[in-house]
Amino acid sequence: MKEVVNFLNQNPIQYLATTDKDGNPKVRPFQFMLERDGKLFFGTANNKKVYDEIKNNSNIELCACSPNYAWIRLSGKVVFSNNMDIKTAIIEHSPLVKSIYKTPDNPIFEIFYLEDAKAVIADFSGQPPKEYSL
Repeated sequence: MKEVVNFLNQNPIQYLATTDKDGNPKVRPFQFMLERDGKLFFGTANNKKVYDEIKNNSNIELCACSPNYAWIRLSGKVVFSNNMDIKTAIIEHSPLVKSIYKTPDNPIFEIFYLEDAKAVIADFSGQPPKEYSL
C-alpha cells in the first residue's frame, strides 16, 4: 500500500477512465486525495458528468506516469462515502479542493474510495511489474 500511495502522491496528475452512458470510454485528469484505513480516497462533484458515469458503472481505472517513465494502473469499484472526517481531511489536505468546495459539508462535494482495488506499478527496466491487491 505504501508504495502505491507514494507513487500517487509523487505523481499528482492521474487520469481516470470511466464509460459514458453509451459505453464509450472517457478519460480525464484526476487527483488522489488520501489513504485512510487501507482505502484510497478521491473527490468529485455530484454535478459533473464523471459522477453520473461512475454511478452508472462503478468500475474505473486510473493511470499515472512518473518523469522517469514508471507508471501505475489502479482499478477497482467505486464506493461513495459521506464520512465527514475524511471530507474534512481532504479539504485540509488540498488547497485546490478547498478553493472549489470551501467546506466539507458542501452539498455537491462527493468522496469515494476503491473497493477490491488492484494496482500495478511498472517501468521499462525489464523487471516484472509489482502487483498489489488493496
